[in-house]
Amino acid sequence: MELSRCTHVLVADLWDDPRLFFWYGDILVTYALCVFVVYWFRNLSAPALFLIGCISLLVALLIIMSAGVAPLDVQQGILEDFVLNPADIDREIAAYRGTWSDVQNARLIEALDIQFAGIPFFLFWRAGGLMLIGMALFKLGVFSATRSIKFYTRSVGVSGLISFPLVACSMVQLIAHDWDPSFRLLQHRGVYNYVGSIGVALFYVGYIMLISRTWIWHTMQARLAAVGRMAFTNYILQFVIATGLFYRYGFGLFGSVERWGQFLIVLIIWVFQLWISPIWLSKFRFGPLEWLWRSLTYFKFQPMLK
Repeated sequence: MELSRCTHVLVADLWDDPRLFFWYGDILVTYALCVFVVYWFRNLSAPALFLIGCISLLVALLIIMSAGVAPLDVQQGILEDFVLNPADIDREIAAYRGTWSDVQNARLIEALDIQFAGIPFFLFWRAGGLMLIGMALFKLGVFSATRSIKFYTRSVGVSGLISFPLVACSMVQLIAHDWDPSFRLLQHRGVYNYVGSIGVALFYVGYIMLISRTWIWHTMQARLAAVGRMAFTNYILQFVIATGLFYRYGFGLFGSVERWGQFLIVLIIWVFQLWISPIWLSKFRFGPLEWLWRSLTYFKFQPMLK
């Protein structure tokens, strides 16, 4: 029964994958494919899950590092894949400011490249390893905020002291080389950031578990819970809002918004969803897409109104 649910999730992700209709960069296909593998490890002990997860992450790290020792023709191919010349940039901007058909053709190419190149050769090992470590932490009760405050405090301190300097070192190196693509892809290769990002994630976990015990959490808990209960709807809504802003069939802002503007857009979308989700759930049992998916799953219209 559980495996059939995993299959159901994969089919859902492939069918509703926003790569095909909204954006090419969605990660759910990778996650769904990983489920077929990590599912079989679910009954292992926490230490075993943690060990296997670390090995998987190490494989992904070795893949990254192999770029620097690859044959010259392979290195040249890597640079050609990742470095855009002015003509490529103009072509991409024209496509995403073009008609719906132009946008669709562009993102289909990007999506296929990610699915057939990125997933098996890197994303699978990275995402799968993180899932296994997450399963280990779940079994240890880390995500339920049941461990001691001392445990979470140490977790925040140790992970922060290790991870943030690594990420900062990576940033300093990239800035010093003016974000040179050759240095970034073949020498730097994001190794410090790769390792540091795992520690940053553990830092956030510990920090969130700590604040979950304070009044700050209780004031936001209901709103965050509402967003979570409407996760599918909110997830797709973010795609609809963002692509509506940036593509020509919306406001056509692609390539014209500075980074501070992008940050502001993200913040506004988050605040909007934190505001609207509790209001919706005060009148309805589910989000609209959650209701649709439940109805399709049970082959019966589910009650919507409270």
